[in-house]
Amino acid sequence: MGQIKEQFYEIASKASEEIKGILKEHGETVIDTVTLAQAYQGMRGILGLVTETSLLDSNEGIRFRGYSIPELIEKLPKADGGTQPLPEGLFHLMLLGTIPTESDVEHVSAVLARRSHVPNYVFDAVEALPLHTHPMTQFSIAILALQTESLFAKAYKEGISKKEYWSYVYEDTMNLIARLPRIAAYIFRRKYRNGEHIQPNGMLDWAANFAHMLGFEDEGFRELMRLYMTIHADHEGGNVSAHATHLVGSALSDPYLSFAAGMNGLAGPLHGLANQEVIRWIEEMNEQLNTTTPSKEQIAEYVLKTLKEGKVVPGYGHAVLRKTDPRFIAQMEFAKKYCAEDDLVQTVWKIYEVVPPILEGTGKIKNPWPNVDAHSGALLKHYGLVEEDFYTVMFGVSRALGVLASLCWDRVYGFPLERPKSVTTNQVKKWLNKEIPNLE
Repeated sequence: MGQIKEQFYEIASKASEEIKGILKEHGETVIDTVTLAQAYQGMRGILGLVTETSLLDSNEGIRFRGYSIPELIEKLPKADGGTQPLPEGLFHLMLLGTIPTESDVEHVSAVLARRSHVPNYVFDAVEALPLHTHPMTQFSIAILALQTESLFAKAYKEGISKKEYWSYVYEDTMNLIARLPRIAAYIFRRKYRNGEHIQPNGMLDWAANFAHMLGFEDEGFRELMRLYMTIHADHEGGNVSAHATHLVGSALSDPYLSFAAGMNGLAGPLHGLANQEVIRWIEEMNEQLNTTTPSKEQIAEYVLKTLKEGKVVPGYGHAVLRKTDPRFIAQMEFAKKYCAEDDLVQTVWKIYEVVPPILEGTGKIKNPWPNVDAHSGALLKHYGLVEEDFYTVMFGVSRALGVLASLCWDRVYGFPLERPKSVTTNQVKKWLNKEIPNLE
């Protein structure tokens, strides 16, 4: 391994085992205002953020400004002849706190269409990357390239009052949200469609135009994009993409830099990348079983095999939720209307019946229910968007609505630089041994 690497591994392995022992014996011991387990294991359950746009309840699921997913589907304006909510309406709701009228949503759509031009140098930056570059990497680099357009960065450099910060952050937010579908579609067409790009159609709503630029003209797919962009938009402030955007923004980094940070977090396997892991797990199961229509019994056997190998069943379980994710239910209802006979969709529903009882039976899993990722891939596959590596980019386009609306509120409130206190394990041990009175 190399001298330094071997030394590091030897020291780190011993330290890791020591920490496991500390947590086993003292995990629930309160240190300052949190338990040792919370300090060492992802700050779970620590209240330390204010996010106005949405709230995640462990039993009810996500609520946007107090409205549940079913209520949003009912109350938000829809496209002519459509049944799914327009994401522009959700953005209006998150930003202003009220359900918009059809006129409000039309206005947002028109504003985004006017602001959607992407400078050619952004595409040049993408083109400079090898074609095999992961779509999320291309997406992040494109956002960073677009940062030269930041009105907040320019105004801050010239000198503005703190009371004006929000105004320039708002302008950057609107420009960035307007341009993201064009950037994402460009990456998709470059990587998967031989670089045959499709120009935007300013007469379409934000999500439908995204579908158009991707190359999908089916009205069912447009409806799926409207739903997808709405239900993936926000999940309160503690998830990685939202927290990273907020954290970097607290340094007064402009919305482009802040959102790029959030997207780099979304690209992780434990966050936004989970949606492609679900579909790959199902496809691997089908391949091993040599079928596209596995029975519940076959699925149960494969689930047990997965667990026996020390792996998780992707798409099941959530850090906060303790019931079936309402976003999963919304997608299931969509599928019942548009593609109920699809083999992959049918398999997703069978898995939903099979997996929770098995996970509950282990006695180790608090939440055996499916999250949003358990269904989305099957819907995208149904309409022919089979390129799994691109799924997280779509998630990112949607997530911009929530995290950037929150960033506007951060600047209105004048939230300061975020700087939590950290400690060392040596301090923890001294505190546990009562060698020091506290960890301050």
